[in-house]
Amino acid sequence: MKYIIGIGGVTNGGKTTLTNKISQILPNCCVVHQDDFYKTPDQIEVGQDGFKQWDVITALDMEAMMSTVNAWIDNPVKFARSHGVAVTPASSEPSHPEGGVQILIMEGFLLYNYRPLVSLFNRRYYLSLSYEECKRRRSTRNYTVPDPPGLFDGHVWPMYLKHRKEMEANNVDVVYLNGLKSKDDIYLQVYEEIQNLILNSS
Repeated sequence: MKYIIGIGGVTNGGKTTLTNKISQILPNCCVVHQDDFYKTPDQIEVGQDGFKQWDVITALDMEAMMSTVNAWIDNPVKFARSHGVAVTPASSEPSHPEGGVQILIMEGFLLYNYRPLVSLFNRRYYLSLSYEECKRRRSTRNYTVPDPPGLFDGHVWPMYLKHRKEMEANNVDVVYLNGLKSKDDIYLQVYEEIQNLILNSS
């Protein structure tokens, strides 16, 4: 059985931390990070808000991301091995149903605003934060391309609100996660739900 899990939501909400923790414990689990598909800085346009448009879908090479995801769908075992993920052989033992399970976690801030991706997920998680906490966390991060003054209020937060509104208007079914909860609490909730999803499908 193949399962695709989405971990999306607000910038600095804890997506990567959750993804890394979950992927280390789930069997035969591969990860695709949306951030790995950013276009080069010279390809990022300047918008009407005066900022380079890093927080929009056109800043990402989504066709390349889809090709990567489709490579996993076509042959998850080959994909896993080529990405250094140890593969547990399939087992006929009822007590070890995870042997035949292949899991892909997709992590990113705009997973649910790209139609070809949306229908692929077995479960979609969405981390959210308050404006104040998100801005505080963002200010402590060191990015390869540093945030210019005013970027958060002038571009990052407005784009987050816009994309969340679009997602909700399209009735995308997501499980909301409060990014203010402890990392362990969030992890346990997601891990248990994924385990139940696998057990109920086997």
